[in-house]
Amino acid sequence: MSNHILILEDNQDILQLMTEVLEQEGYKVTGLTYCENIIKTVNEHQPDLVMLDFLLHGINGGELCHEIKSNAATHHLPVIIISGYPRVLQSLGNYGSDAFVAKPFSIDELMSAVHKCLPLALAAL
Repeated sequence: MSNHILILEDNQDILQLMTEVLEQEGYKVTGLTYCENIIKTVNEHQPDLVMLDFLLHGINGGELCHEIKSNAATHHLPVIIISGYPRVLQSLGNYGSDAFVAKPFSIDELMSAVHKCLPLALAAL
């Protein structure tokens, strides 16, 4: 069974690129440009890994990460934050994320973060 990755990214081009790359690597991917309630979305999709853009329209991806990590039902999920503003994120903290990928990113950087985080998902089971 392939791992399921949930991506929340409001840039459609980046979301499409990430989805295609991850699907080519054999992962099941659910890509969203918006979500009303991150815990509800995670519970509905049951991902093994969550990838969040840091700056979303009207939503702070870091805060969404904190919600996931603070919830007893979802705290075990690995979360990767992706941002074009790494210095801002570094000054604010990582919100409990398991990895960070700076935009623009290479496919190797993206896959390295995914491979680093997926063993965390398996260990939590």
